[in-house]
Amino acid sequence: MTLQQLKYIIALDNYRYSVTAAENCFVSQPNLTMQVRKLEEEIGVTIFDRDKRPMKPTPAGEKIIEKVRKIIDEVDDLKAFVSNEKESLTGEFQVGIIPTLAPYLLPRFLPSFLAQNPDTHLKIQELQTEQIISQLKSGMLDFGLLVTPLNENSIRELTVFYEPFLLYLPDHHELAQKEPLDSNELNANEMLVLEEGHCFREQALNICKNRQSSASRGFDYHSGSIDALKGLVRHGVGYTLVPELSVLDELNAPHVRRFSPPEPVREVSIVAHNSFSKEALLEKMHDNILASIPERFQKMHKRRRIELNY
Repeated sequence: MTLQQLKYIIALDNYRYSVTAAENCFVSQPNLTMQVRKLEEEIGVTIFDRDKRPMKPTPAGEKIIEKVRKIIDEVDDLKAFVSNEKESLTGEFQVGIIPTLAPYLLPRFLPSFLAQNPDTHLKIQELQTEQIISQLKSGMLDFGLLVTPLNENSIRELTVFYEPFLLYLPDHHELAQKEPLDSNELNANEMLVLEEGHCFREQALNICKNRQSSASRGFDYHSGSIDALKGLVRHGVGYTLVPELSVLDELNAPHVRRFSPPEPVREVSIVAHNSFSKEALLEKMHDNILASIPERFQKMHKRRRIELNY
C-alpha cells in the first residue's frame, strides 16, 4: 500500500471515470487502473463497482474511502507542519563554535543576525571540533561552526567560506622580506602552534613541510589562543600561522605575509545532524556570515584546502 495508490482511489471517487481520474493525476489510465486493482488485491476488498457507469464505490469501498480521505488530510497536515518547521526561525538553539573562529567571526555577523531574527535565541559555546561532532550526534547541539570536511555520514556540511592562512612573524625576520612566500620555507622548529586538540594546529603543521621537534627551541609552550601566540611573535619569539580574519586590520603590516599560489586555506562550514530540520535558520546564518566577510573568501581559485587529521 502506497500513498500514491491512496490518492488514485480518491481521484476515482471524485471523478468516477478512470480516464478523467488519470488525467487529473497526470498518469496514464492503464497505470492508474493497475495500481488501484493492485491495492484491492492486497487488502482483499473490491473498492469500486466497475460494472456501473459511472463507477461507484462498493459499500465496503465507501468506508475505506472515508478512512483514506482522513489519511490524506493527515499527510497534508504533516507536510504543512514540516514545511513550517523548516521555515521557522523561532526558538532557542544550542550552537558550538571552534575557538579559532569564535573571537574573529562572531562579532562580524552575530549582531546583524540577531537584529534580523528577534525570535531566535542562540546559546553559543566554544568547543573543539571533536566535542562539536560528539554533541551534534547526541543531540546536545543543534548546529556548529567549524572547519571541514569532517567525513561524518550523520552530519551534513554547509560550506560558507575559505579562509586563508597567513604567516605572522617578527618584522626583522628574514621571511618578512620575501614576497610572495613559499610554504616550503617554513620550519616547524621556529613555528609556534596551538596545543593539541585544535584542528588549526594540525592544519598549520600540514602546511609546514619541515616538521622537527621543538626541543632545540629552548621551551615548549602550550596555548589555546591565537592571540597569545601573536603576542609572543611580537616579542621576537618564533613565528606562527594565523587565520586571515584575526589580522584583517594588519594585512599591510610587514609582520603579516601571504603565501604564493596556491594559497593555503581552511574550509569553514555550518554543520548540523541530518535530523535537524530548521533549514531556513541555517541558510539565514550562511547568508549573514557571507555578507560580513571579504568577498575573496568565497573563491577557491588558486588556493588549496588544507585537510584535517582525525
